[in-house]
Order: sequence, then structure tokens, then C-alpha cells
Amino acid sequence: MRDINVSVAVQPTRELLPNVDETIGNQAELLSTHLQSMSEALFAPDTLKVLRRFTSGEAARLIGVSDSTLRKMTLAGEGPQPETTSNGRRLYTLADINEIRKLLSHSPRGREAIDFVPHRRPDEHLQVLAVTNFKGGSGKTTTSAHLAQHLALQGYRVLAIDLDPQASLSALLGVLPEVDVVSNQTLYAAIRYDDNKRPLSDVIRRTYFDGLDLVPGNLELMEFEHTTPKALTTVGRTGEMLFFARVAAALDDVADKYDVVVIDCPPQLGFLTLSGLCAATAMIVTVHPQMLDVSSMSQFLLMTRDLLGVVRDAGGELKYDFVRYLLTRFEPQDAPQTKVAALLRNLFDDFVLTNPMVKSAAISDAGLTKQTLYEIGRENLTRATYDRAMESLNAVNTEIEGLIKKAWGRQ
Repeated sequence: MRDINVSVAVQPTRELLPNVDETIGNQAELLSTHLQSMSEALFAPDTLKVLRRFTSGEAARLIGVSDSTLRKMTLAGEGPQPETTSNGRRLYTLADINEIRKLLSHSPRGREAIDFVPHRRPDEHLQVLAVTNFKGGSGKTTTSAHLAQHLALQGYRVLAIDLDPQASLSALLGVLPEVDVVSNQTLYAAIRYDDNKRPLSDVIRRTYFDGLDLVPGNLELMEFEHTTPKALTTVGRTGEMLFFARVAAALDDVADKYDVVVIDCPPQLGFLTLSGLCAATAMIVTVHPQMLDVSSMSQFLLMTRDLLGVVRDAGGELKYDFVRYLLTRFEPQDAPQTKVAALLRNLFDDFVLTNPMVKSAAISDAGLTKQTLYEIGRENLTRATYDRAMESLNAVNTEIEGLIKKAWGRQ
């Protein structure tokens, strides 16, 4: 008889298997080191991110005047003088543009000063926009970054708050969470419960965008999720401020310096998100128009209702100027997405923003170098792709800006 070889699978000894925390830790360090190397290749460690200069045509559109008006001001020596290239093109920094706005506001030439410098008036409240969704990948951080930069480009004083421990907004705005943010330099410093609490003004950083400041994030923000349950057990005895009021209280200290605050909320319904929502005066919910994402959003809204109801019963202020749903990564040629978008518009009517954020390779390409579409410039991408993406982006942000003005009573 022929021998029959039977192979017997040998189970590995579980004691010899690596611990998963060590495996994940090694991979995290490897990835972090590689990302830092990529960042240093793009931006030297001793250099700061700098915003590109704007052509005279771009500057004129941002200010709301004609190109010839800027040319006359330059020839007359009025205001900051632009950089002139070898081929005669005039280039302006955003700081130059804001300086020209101030100059024109004192001699408005038949227009109101607020048309040039749109800072809020004493009777207009600080607008705090929470950009949120329970599901990651909905374009929440991309929306937050572009909205904050758009408002800064229009002349508003903007504060961006990165409430997400993943800190993607911070990275987009030139602050690397692993390198540039150390202990007690996030929003947690202003909302913590112990003696290391600091004023919010201490952790605010200026960015390379004139008029746009940042409160960076990193993993330290998770401490708020861990310390709040303990604080809730002692709040009655110590008289500590409840968790949901802490972000709003921190903002009160710097409110006079800003017109709009944009909060990039984490993709979870924890104490951080609830505190951010209670500080907000308006909310933008980003949603990718696919049925799985919409189902997830439904659960997010139900949980938000229940949790905020408890907060309201405990004394939380939940009066919003507006709530809007923003369709993100929308592909007009995709029939299922079009059907989902129609469903949302039929159900929510005007609560869905008229303009969707169209999916574009231009935004993805800009993100490869941790830049936004406003930074990268038309010459660095396929012009038709860039123009389509910019048209969609400006339409969305202008619509949200209009809602802010309406809340102030300007429209």
C-alpha cells in the first residue's frame, strides 16, 4: 500500500503572538515618521506655511472693485504697493487686500463702509458654526477649512477651532499635531477641570491666512472625554461649570476679537461634540449622498436629539440661527446619488443647502500637499477641473455667508 501523507495544521501558540497594542504602536510610529518626512520634504522644518499672492484681478474681485481702481490707487501711491513681476503683473498679499479694504471703508465712494470691511457691528452676535456628522469621510474637515478660509478672504475675522483629536484641520492650516502642538495647547486647556486651565487666548495661534486664527487639536482633546464623567459626579458639591457650557464660556473671553468661529467637531457624539454644539449658534451637517451615509446620519440625528434634550433640560442653550445639510462629494452624473439628494431635498426642503459640494480631483490633489483649493492656485492644476471645483466651492461658501448675514439682519 502507498503511504498517504496527511498534513495536520498546527495552531500557533497564542503566548507567542504579538500584543496588538505593540503592533499598532509600531505601525503608528512608522506612519507618523513617514508623514513627518513627507512634510519636511514639502516644507522645511524651519519654514512656515505661506499663502500665495493674488493677482490684481483676484484682489479686485475679493475687494469688490474694478482692476482699474486698484491700478489707479497704485499709481497714486495709495495703500500698500503690490509686488510687480518681470512681466508687469501686480501681486497682492491677503494682508495687502485687507489694508486696501480699510482704506476704502474710510472713503466708500457711494458704498457703505461695511461693504469693504464686513466686521460685525456691536449689536450683532458672534456667529459660531459647528460643522459636524457622526460618520467620518463626509467631508467635514474639508468643509470647515474651506469655509474658514473663504470667510477670511472676504474680510471677516475668523477663528477656526479643531475639536477633533485627529487634528486634520490643524494639519491643513499648517500646524502638525505630532510636532507643533504640545501639552495644554489645544482647546482642552481652556475647558479642563483642574488648576492647569488656561484662557483660550493663550492657545490661539495666528495662521498664514491674514484674519484667520486657529485653536489647534491633537489627541490631548480625548482627555475631556475621560475627565468629564468624574467631574459630573462632583459638580453638585464643587459648583463646577457643567461640561456643555465650557466651550461657550471659553469663547466669551475672545468673542470681541472675531466675527465668526468655525468648529470642526469630532465624528462622534461625545462630551466634546456636545459642548461644541451647545456653544454654536448654527450647525452645518455634512452628508455624502449615498444611502448608507444617509442611514448613518439618521442615527446621528436621533442620538443628537436625545442627548441635546437632556442637555437642554439641564439648562443648556440650544437656539440656533440656522441648521443646514450640505451635500458633499456629490457626483451629478451618479444616478443613485441624484436620487438620494432628491430624497433629502423632498424631506428637508430649505434645510438642505441649494448648492452641493461637487466631488473634484482638484480638492484631492490639493490635499496631497496639505493645501486647500484657495491656496494652491489655478496654475498648479488642470484649469477646467480647478474652475469647476472653485465654482462649486464658492457657491457653497457664499450661500453659508448669506445665512450668516441674514442672522445678523443684513439681508
